[in-house]
Amino acid sequence: MKKIIVFTLAISTALIGCKPQNKSTDTKKLNIVFEAKSNSSVAGTASFIEKNGKVTFEAKISGLKPGVHAIHIHEKSDCSAADGSSAGGHWNPTFKKHGKWGVGEYHKGDIGNFTADEKGNGKITLTTDEWCIGCGDQTKDILGKGLIVHDGADDFTSQPAGNAGARVACSGIIK
Repeated sequence: MKKIIVFTLAISTALIGCKPQNKSTDTKKLNIVFEAKSNSSVAGTASFIEKNGKVTFEAKISGLKPGVHAIHIHEKSDCSAADGSSAGGHWNPTFKKHGKWGVGEYHKGDIGNFTADEKGNGKITLTTDEWCIGCGDQTKDILGKGLIVHDGADDFTSQPAGNAGARVACSGIIK
């Protein structure tokens, strides 16, 4: 009887020791690189980090004209067209009107605007629980979509895409 109890305790201790104790193992990270479109010299990188049910997006972009620019997630990860049109329209899996993120109706891809400084460098960060990386939920999963930087600002009202101008950079959101 004593041998069984000792043996069971040893197995339980071994199994507990094998369990991941760190939630960081649940983190998913995806880094992507922009390619210039529409005869621009725009370049940059973006990252998506999913942890504890939220995705944090950060993009750093250079080669822009100084001022306000829009950035959106588009339907396809196809950046083959010279003008970026192969990425399709805004990603809108919930069939809402175009708008400003978090205000009224908006597409899941309506990230918003950011400002490029006098040297043409800009940065934007967004954290949301409305996206996931590879979860398979068609209303949340950003894998297989495209990320587009526009030449101008999103006006948040023009339908269907905010009248943000030419697509000056594109990247597929792929592993």
